[in-house]
Order: sequence, then structure tokens, then C-alpha cells
Amino acid sequence: MSIERIEHRASAGGWQDVYEHASTTLGCTMRFAVYLPPQAQAQADAALPVLYWLSGLTCNEQNFITKAGAQRYAAEHGVVIVAPDTSPRGDDVADAEGYDLGKGAGFYVDATQQPWAAHYRMYDYVVNELPALVEAHFPVSDARSISGHSMGGHGALVIALRNPGRYRSVSAFSPIVAPSQVPWGEKAFGAYLGDDRAAWAAYDASALVADARERLPLLVDQGDADEFLEAQLRPQVLQAACEAAGHPLTLRMQPGYDHSYYFIASFIGEHIAHHARALKG
Repeated sequence: MSIERIEHRASAGGWQDVYEHASTTLGCTMRFAVYLPPQAQAQADAALPVLYWLSGLTCNEQNFITKAGAQRYAAEHGVVIVAPDTSPRGDDVADAEGYDLGKGAGFYVDATQQPWAAHYRMYDYVVNELPALVEAHFPVSDARSISGHSMGGHGALVIALRNPGRYRSVSAFSPIVAPSQVPWGEKAFGAYLGDDRAAWAAYDASALVADARERLPLLVDQGDADEFLEAQLRPQVLQAACEAAGHPLTLRMQPGYDHSYYFIASFIGEHIAHHARALKG
């Protein structure tokens, strides 16, 4: 469970670091970013809560930490932020042409089909291996929340819904809420999970809410000028599923915002405050 720090930068009174490690789950070398707020240094016995952030298609651990401006809000609330890469990496890891399958497009599933099954186990990595590393090496508690954007928003919702009691709160920006019903998800799930659509439901937030054992409230922000809104994101599907199941959902349609990090940076402070209340409450 050894890790190596490869980046170390001062930010908002704390430190924005990036680490590398050999992942047993993914069978490759992985990177993840950790923001340690100033409270981590100021308190010798600090055990701070953690917000896990999952990024979207084409991203790695860098996108969120360089574009979202989250560090100052994490410092204000005393929250550690952990942002992993979005897929396995390396010369021996399977890949595909295009941006929506293969490297940078892990979709936070555990692949069952070849050639993907050997490395593409991002669900297991985020739920089990990554938090074990974080809790072994950093001054954190077991109070966890999870959030993400687009493909990462899909991952955050699915992981929270499938693991009752593990997360204090969950939120998402522009999530793929019904991947079984949209082109991005159909392509990825068909490749990673095969043709059996019953297996896809385990990674589809709109399907999972019907039988969720914990009614953890969902917070979703969606820009109404998002170029992927109707074809790929379809928040109304999740809204209908939550209404049918009686699952608490706050869906905020934000006028004028698109799919970019301009959108995330505009509301990330509200999301971190939302998670901080749950983590400390």
C-alpha cells in the first residue's frame, strides 16, 4: 500500500498534492490528487472528513484540481478532497479509438468482458482500494462524501446508491443519470459489461433508486445550455425515477450554463458547503 508523492503545491493555505501507486485492483500504476486543507497541519491529531471527486470523459486527476477552484472552499470547511484518475493507464491497458471508450473513459464500472476485464475495475478501485490508501496515509476520518461531473457524476450517484451507509452525502454536476438509455452509456456498457442489459442496471442511477436501501438525498446541478443535455444526460429520467420511488432529489436547472468547468467552478462552493454540513453533522 505504498504511495509516492509526485506533485506538491501550496494552495489556499494547504497543499495540493498528486500521488502515484501500484494498483492491485487495476493492475497498473495509478495517480490520484489529494488536497490537504490548512487544518491538516494546524491540528496534530486531525482526522478530517473526505470528499471524493470523480471526473468525466477524457479527464485525469488534473482537470478538477486545476480548473474548479475547489481548494479555497475545502480550506474554509476543513475538508480533504481526493480526485482519482478516470481509468486505468499504461501501455498494456486496452484502449479504443474515440474519447468515450477506453483510457479516460472507465465509466466507474467493473468490466466483465475482454479485453477490458483485466484492468477496467474503476468501481472497485473507487469504493475499496482508493479509500483504504487514503485512510492509511493521510489524517482523515471515515466520514466520506462523493461528487463528480458528467461520467463522474454518474459514478458518484451509482456508488452512493449501491453502498448505503458508506457516504454521508452525494452530489453531481451534469451527470449521465440513465446510461442504459443514452449513446455514451450504451457504447461503454456494451463493451465493458456485454449485451445483457440486466447487468447494466447495477450501474444506472435511474434504475438503482427504485430499490435503494438508503434514502440518501441526491443533489444534482445541470446547466440548461449544456450541449449534451437532451442526447446524453436527460436529468428528467432520474427525476421521474426518484418521484416514483419517493427518493429525495434536488435537481437545479441552472440557466445559461454549459457542460464546462466554468459551470463547475460557479457552483463548487455550494456543493462543498453541502457536503461539509453532512460530513460534520
